Amino acid sequence: MTAAPDAPDGLPDWLRPVVEAAATITAEEITAFVPPDETARESAVLMLFGEGPDGPDLLLTERSHTMRSHPGQVSFPGGRIEPGESVDDAALREAWEETGLDPAGVEVIGHLPQLWLPASNHGVTPVVGWWRDVSPVSVKSLEEVHAVYRAPIRELVDPVHRIRVRSPRTHWVLPGFLIGPDKDVILWGFTGGIVARFFSYLGWITDLPEAPIVELPDYMLQGSERRGEDR
Repeated sequence: MTAAPDAPDGLPDWLRPVVEAAATITAEEITAFVPPDETARESAVLMLFGEGPDGPDLLLTERSHTMRSHPGQVSFPGGRIEPGESVDDAALREAWEETGLDPAGVEVIGHLPQLWLPASNHGVTPVVGWWRDVSPVSVKSLEEVHAVYRAPIRELVDPVHRIRVRSPRTHWVLPGFLIGPDKDVILWGFTGGIVARFFSYLGWITDLPEAPIVELPDYMLQGSERRGEDR
């Protein structure tokens, strides 16, 4: 377990526990899947916390509904680490490519442990960032991204927006959230699990075993959800 660092100067008080939690949480406290060896292909995602019109929030993207892999899946911006890149470089580059985020306005404040997507054999490192200087974000490639969201933390932790989703592959019932202006967009699977377990570790939420089970829309039932990358 890594010792918790001192929080960087200038962080809002609500974000300081995030720095400590990122340094102390273990992979096993986030997911059932941990990279088994060094053969996994390395990827990075940006878990970006900011302060928007509705208070503290989290940057999320919704993948294109026509993609062969994970159509419509809500996720953190991110992708494969290119040669010569660090995990921070890759996460910030992918966020810029997907949303137009200005990396200069982001301060990296921590990293979660590397997690594993078994079906694609990707070892994914979530890079935790503070959106110190907010820049405009929007869809930059309709082929890859359907929508970009700044999901308010107060809405994510509100039990009214907490759901459960039954995996179409394993039939496990997994935690989820309803996001978007109309609360009709489902955050679940790999990213939903990270949010649920990290927020629980922070003490921001508790388990809701009686949260309603919501069916996935048809467009999300195509592709790799059936191959086991949902936990």
